[in-house]
Amino acid sequence: MKILITGAKGMLGRTLLRRFASAADLQLAGIDLDEGNLADPEVALRLVRAHQPDAIIHCAAFTKVDDCETSRDLAYQANAVGSGNIAAAAFRTGARLIAISTDYVFAGDKGPYTEFDAPAPRTVYGASKLAGEEMIRRHCPRHVIARIAWLYGAGGPSFVHTMMKLGAQDGAALKVVNDQRGNPTSCDAVADGLLHLLRSEAVGTVHLTCEGEATWYEFTREIFRLRGLRREVVACATAEYPRPAPRPADSRLDKMALRLNNLCQMPDWRTALEDFFRLYPQG
Repeated sequence: MKILITGAKGMLGRTLLRRFASAADLQLAGIDLDEGNLADPEVALRLVRAHQPDAIIHCAAFTKVDDCETSRDLAYQANAVGSGNIAAAAFRTGARLIAISTDYVFAGDKGPYTEFDAPAPRTVYGASKLAGEEMIRRHCPRHVIARIAWLYGAGGPSFVHTMMKLGAQDGAALKVVNDQRGNPTSCDAVADGLLHLLRSEAVGTVHLTCEGEATWYEFTREIFRLRGLRREVVACATAEYPRPAPRPADSRLDKMALRLNNLCQMPDWRTALEDFFRLYPQG
């Protein structure tokens, strides 16, 4: 099976290329901005035709949440227009499309959300990703949209890497938000889930976050415990750290579609974090 990965130089794209390399039944190729801008429909079609993939995993996105608020056009160009173009190219070439989306498509005030709950984004990032989902559904019926959240992976950048760095430094106690709740999720767990989806006939929208839940404070405490970091951590409220884009208070994602369709089971977030530090001692 020929697999084309967009956004191949990003954290998730790098993980997919590394994790899938040992799969004898897969032939991999990756593209990024170096090869061309997917917001140009001719470029998107040319790149897909050049690789003739059986399936495309679409990771390319503008994911800097705060920057999206001040760069609205760029966010929609990358997350909506680019997704629509890759979906149209997939349809025209007969490729299956698996596209990565986000918990930010929801308001984030009443999780856990199932795949059947109505999205209501509160940020430009979330709205642009939702627009991308809608473009994919419109242009490529043979698709899977996989929503992920609180992502970390080898080489970063991620919350895990930031906390590892800060935890190793001397200084006053670290204040970490304790009133936002979600599903910490490793790129490796997502990669395993995507491989299962590739080998299935699944269609539609799935949530692909790790099981279990935590606040950023609880997540930090577990990172420090596993790394043996002794810097003090204290809980604080989101209001103490205002950001341009509002953060969801509760964006937990329920894996209902995985259960209903007898698809893969995602690991508990604590197990995934232990595996991450075992596989990548330097992060």
